Amino acid sequence: MLIIGGGVAGLSAAAMLSPHVSVTVLEGEESIGYHSSGRSATMLHYALGNSLVRALTLTSRRFFDEPPEGFSDVPLGRQMPVFVHARVDELAALDELDRAIAAFAKVERVGEDEILQVCPVLKVGEGGAVSAIVDRNGLRLDPHALLQGYAKTLRTSGGQLVTSARAAQIKRSGGAWTVVSERGDSFSAPILVDAAGSWADKVAELAGVRPLGVEPKRRTIITFDAPEGSDLSSWPFAKTVGEELYFAPESGRLFASPMDEVASDPCDAQPDDYEVALAAHRVEERTTMKVRRIVHKWAGLRTFAPDRKPVAGFAPDADGFFWLAGQGGFGLQTSPMMGAAVASIIAGTPWPVEGVLPDELSPGRLLRQPA
Repeated sequence: MLIIGGGVAGLSAAAMLSPHVSVTVLEGEESIGYHSSGRSATMLHYALGNSLVRALTLTSRRFFDEPPEGFSDVPLGRQMPVFVHARVDELAALDELDRAIAAFAKVERVGEDEILQVCPVLKVGEGGAVSAIVDRNGLRLDPHALLQGYAKTLRTSGGQLVTSARAAQIKRSGGAWTVVSERGDSFSAPILVDAAGSWADKVAELAGVRPLGVEPKRRTIITFDAPEGSDLSSWPFAKTVGEELYFAPESGRLFASPMDEVASDPCDAQPDDYEVALAAHRVEERTTMKVRRIVHKWAGLRTFAPDRKPVAGFAPDADGFFWLAGQGGFGLQTSPMMGAAVASIIAGTPWPVEGVLPDELSPGRLLRQPA
């Protein structure tokens, strides 16, 4: 089969499928994970997404803690507490999130004194945080190790990864899909997996398949200097209970995002000055820190299906066309189980996620709606 897209979605599926079928991955860029997969905050946590995403994340966690032998020479992640804080007017939302997470992770509820023990730069009391939940078992993932591990698994099983192979033509004839790259190279197989991330609908349209309505949204991140003399070794990944701000330590500095979701065409996303300034403003609004110098800034696209649930399944309107899309900002942390789910649907391996049904991932749920 052919898989279009060398991000974490396509590579995890390729790794899980390659022991069972012949797989070729076509990546349009010169390197894997160039767009969304390489521009993620890389945290595994349960304050993200919905119950379906949390179930996929929970089942994926064991893979990160105990990867298959030979998968990677380095750990796939390191522990980092996840800390979600709230002001007085946000307590109802924190209560709701606490209940939602409880089925998936052990969390602690803490007050103002403990807030400062966990994250000493947060503003507390009037106008600041008064309560928080802490998951001390959070995991900061290593996206490079994860992507390389999936690619290694693919190659070890005899699969092929072709970079600089952006699709220019896609057609189906004689029971096979044929993809012709911009360089003129041709690849054919009975099954075509669309794991093109922000370009997923574009690939479908190129193939004459009805699009799902997936939408790319830009997210911005900045890095800045930590307060002088700070020991960042125990600092958490800290986020507001609403979609306002997250920040965490990063290589002796801090990174932060205003958690923006700006609708975008598929592209090589670049940071916008407004969102960069907004990130710095929200850091200073929620913490005692001053962002005196922005060391680095970047942006990435997170692509969502209309119902914000991931999509994995055969298109009902095109034989052999398989959707793998809409993994939003949770693609890294759910990739082991999403890849295993794809292998189950295509190759008939055991279904990997207890409590989740294949129909919950099916593109049919979206195509039943008017285009």
